[in-house]
Order: sequence, then C-alpha cells, then structure tokens
Amino acid sequence: MKIIWLGHGSFRIETGGQVLLVDPWLTGNPVLSEDQHEAAVTGATHIILTHTHFDHVVDVLPLAKSRNIPVVGQYDLMGYWGESEGIATIGFNKGGTVDLGGPMLAMVPASHSSTFTTEDGLRASGSEVGYMLMSEGKTVYISGDTGMMADMDWMGDYFQPDIGILSAGGHFTMDMKQTAYAAKRYFNFKTVIPCHYKSFPILEQSAAHLIEALPEVDVIEPQVLQAIAL
Repeated sequence: MKIIWLGHGSFRIETGGQVLLVDPWLTGNPVLSEDQHEAAVTGATHIILTHTHFDHVVDVLPLAKSRNIPVVGQYDLMGYWGESEGIATIGFNKGGTVDLGGPMLAMVPASHSSTFTTEDGLRASGSEVGYMLMSEGKTVYISGDTGMMADMDWMGDYFQPDIGILSAGGHFTMDMKQTAYAAKRYFNFKTVIPCHYKSFPILEQSAAHLIEALPEVDVIEPQVLQAIAL
C-alpha cells in the first residue's frame, strides 16, 4: 500500500490494484504545482469524496468526466450527480461498506459540514463523512474534515484501524492537540499521517505536538507526491 499526499486534505492511495483519489484538490491547491497535477491523478480508478467544501470537491466532477471513473460517496449526493452530471457513481451511506474491486470501503460518521456554493447561495449536499479503508490486511481510518466526536469510540473499537489519516490543522477541524487526544483515547494506531494543515496561514504549520504526544506511534509528516509505503 502506498499513501501519497497531494497537499491539504487530498491523497492518492495505491492499493489492491486500485488507485484511489481521496478529495483530490488540484485547482488552486497552494502546495501542489500545476506541473504535478498529472502525476497526482494518472491511473486513478476511483474518486472518494468526504464532503463538498471547495478544497475537497472543486476537481471531482472534471476528473470523473475526463477520466471516466466513478465517484464514491454519500448516497444523496451521488444520486443527484448521477442524474444531473451523467457520471458514474457509487453511492452508499454511513454503516455501509462497498467493494472497490478488492479494497473495501466502509463509511463512518464525521462531525463537520458539507455545503457548496451556487448562484442562489450555499446549498447542503448530503452529509460529511469519513471512511475505513480495508486492504492488504490493513485498515486505514480516513477521517475527512472532522472535529473530535464520541463516535470515534466505537469506530476505533469495531474497525481497529492500524493507520490514521487525520485532519489536524485546527480552525475548521481538530488541531494537533485534539488529534493527539483522540488518537490516544479512541484508537490504537501504528501509524498516523496528519493532514489539512500547513496549506494556509490560518492552519497549524507543524505536527511537532502530535509527534511528541504519540511517542509509541509512527507519526509521519507527509511530503507532496512522496509515497509512504506501508
């Protein structure tokens, strides 16, 4: 399994013969240059979407159409896009699990919001979610944008994820201190990869606190387009 950070909350995960793009943000991404865009998405087989804020969704429909690949996400939004945009979708809901051609993806709760801008103002688009990705004998918790929540208790106990890809930038999501607290209280990770930080001045710029707070966990600060092999 290779986990490749595309900056901010975006990832490319190569596993089980599939290439999964998680919230791929290319256009306007401050840490992913234009000449890196093709390398970020080449060979993609699925797009996994956690919610519809611009920094997660702006490139989803263009990629789905140009690459002819399905978008995987919350049922209500996938149904709408399937009809209105003519793209392939895999729609399911919290509590459900789908087979992505080998890797299994379970949808779990997140605590955030999920809206997008229209000519008539903000519109809701289903609900924000996270995922548990099960592949190659590993379970990866993809938190998406979220605050800390009590649901993490059963999620950690039931799925027993080895790896956490956790939003940790603060302001819009958990900060490093809260992420460390959640990781210790609710999970037993072997590896933690923080994300949704460093992209903007308003967000946390360092994972030093997370690293110090989790001495028994391999906390990996991701670098853009550098594969983390697990």
